[in-house]
Amino acid sequence: MAVEPGMRASDDDRDRVASVLREHYAQGRLDSEEFGERLERLYASKTYGELATLTSDLPDVDLSRLPAAAPAPSKDVAPKEDQRGLTAAWGAWAMASSVNWGIWFIIGATDGFDFPYPWPLWVMGPWGIILLISTIVGGQGKGRNQR
Repeated sequence: MAVEPGMRASDDDRDRVASVLREHYAQGRLDSEEFGERLERLYASKTYGELATLTSDLPDVDLSRLPAAAPAPSKDVAPKEDQRGLTAAWGAWAMASSVNWGIWFIIGATDGFDFPYPWPLWVMGPWGIILLISTIVGGQGKGRNQR
């Protein structure tokens, strides 16, 4: 079936043109500003004719040799890097909290078990709340379609 310029383009068609634009950007034919502008126009395009204008001044690229676009990650599963970052942040929080509570205990024990105000709560409380919010909400923006 022949492709007419007025025919509607699919998401796969736009993804293939995006791959071509990325290839030309990687080869230095497009600077970052041009690349960004063309991507914006690409994802606003509705027809094959509009897609063709985005690459009309660029040499042909064999799309069959380019790798397929990677599937978007699921919103439910955070990437390993995010999980490692959260694990490290919680570990730092636990270590700092333990050290502060240890100091608090030593001060109280050396003062005849007359423990002072529990000031470590002021260290661990706000930090813990921020970490908890980051853990619960942080991964919800990942994996969305950026078009």
